[in-house]
Amino acid sequence: MAAGEEQSREYLRRHRLPELLQHLGALLLFHRPEKPREFLIQALERVKAGRRAEGEYPDLMDEANVEAMFGLLDVLGQGHITPVQYREALKTLGLSTEDLEVGDDENITLEVFKEGVKKRMLESWAVY
Repeated sequence: MAAGEEQSREYLRRHRLPELLQHLGALLLFHRPEKPREFLIQALERVKAGRRAEGEYPDLMDEANVEAMFGLLDVLGQGHITPVQYREALKTLGLSTEDLEVGDDENITLEVFKEGVKKRMLESWAVY
């Protein structure tokens, strides 16, 4: 691999640009704004404000979407899902499961699910 190509890869990795672009692309597809460039500028401004604790990070999913996702996972309507389902849902959303401290026999309720998704979404934006 050429030195320039390796430097480019390192630059992208160091600044987490592929992940940022993936987040921004997901926001575009979720919201489908009429003016995508303006939307992206506003989203980046929200990320900047969120980092300074002067505002909130952009939301990919609102509370209703998170509840709907939980409902799809809780097919029997038991009011809880398994840790395996929880981990897979987080991965599907592109969220980290690294520090997830959930026992294999623990039931994940809707409230735990919503809190976990929200926490990890905030963490995913905070690195930018």
